[in-house]
Amino acid sequence: MDVRARLRQGLVIPAHPLALTAERKLDERRQRALTRYYTAAGAGGIAVGVHTTQFAIREAGLLKPVLELARQEAGDCLCIAGICGPTPQAMREAELAVSCGYHAGLLSLAALPNATTRKLIEHTTAVASVIPVVGFYLQPAVGGRVLPYEFWRRFAEIKNVVAIKMAPFNRYQTLDVIRAVADSGRAAEISLYTGNDDNIVADLLTEFHLSGKKLRIVGGLLGHWAVWTRRAVDLLEQLRTLPADQALTTGVHVTDSNAAFFDAANGFHGCIAGLHEVLRRQGLLEGRWCLNPSEDLSPGQLEEIDRVHAAYPALNDDDFVREHRDAWLR
Repeated sequence: MDVRARLRQGLVIPAHPLALTAERKLDERRQRALTRYYTAAGAGGIAVGVHTTQFAIREAGLLKPVLELARQEAGDCLCIAGICGPTPQAMREAELAVSCGYHAGLLSLAALPNATTRKLIEHTTAVASVIPVVGFYLQPAVGGRVLPYEFWRRFAEIKNVVAIKMAPFNRYQTLDVIRAVADSGRAAEISLYTGNDDNIVADLLTEFHLSGKKLRIVGGLLGHWAVWTRRAVDLLEQLRTLPADQALTTGVHVTDSNAAFFDAANGFHGCIAGLHEVLRRQGLLEGRWCLNPSEDLSPGQLEEIDRVHAAYPALNDDDFVREHRDAWLR
């Protein structure tokens, strides 16, 4: 697979959840069904072993089986593995991803909160020697750190960096990344993907004129797109022709839905359980259990999910899931 060429096409890449039984054991049948759902919905890729999959899969000994299950069902999808931890751990996870047939790694720097820019670049370069790297700007509210323009400028020079997922939930910091890629001279080689759940549509609509270059955010790698995925695929296609005012109105609806799913009102405490609840209602998951028993919906979050489901019927893909669910759960 030409990973760079696929990413440049602009893909819907859901961040893959983890299907568990009531005993909090891996539900292999439903885990496979989720991957089948994403491929049938038209997603161009999947990201597995990332935040939405729950980082605790590593301590639970589930990283390898979860990677393997998704790869077995993903077909021609671009498969991206989450890569975490200090350099020795990250190198092991990159090697595991390659052995499982993954095409790229989404590199989290959360385990290096105090590392200098030089150390972060050395860390990334080491991982990039094993697997093509998708950079990840994660918001501090959920474990990320502020990464300045100078870091991203050097990051963009690493030859095996193929894309950057921007999820700082901050316009200034998002612009730091885009400007750094423009200044690097590698804008044609590094695809920009949104992870800004609060600004998905506006990110995808905007043409950025920076440093004499024109750049676009071409797709999304999003936990939000792990639900209602068929409509996300439709939306990405429609944004190429939809009038800007209509698209921006839809963007407000998407952001409002995300606030409910991700529990923005409570510091994102219920973000994974919120996605699970949507998938549970559609019959794809049996329950909304997380590996950590203390992770569940926040007070009032269930009512918020009810509200956005009723308010924005054009955003859900309930009919699509209902039509195909039994086949995916075979």
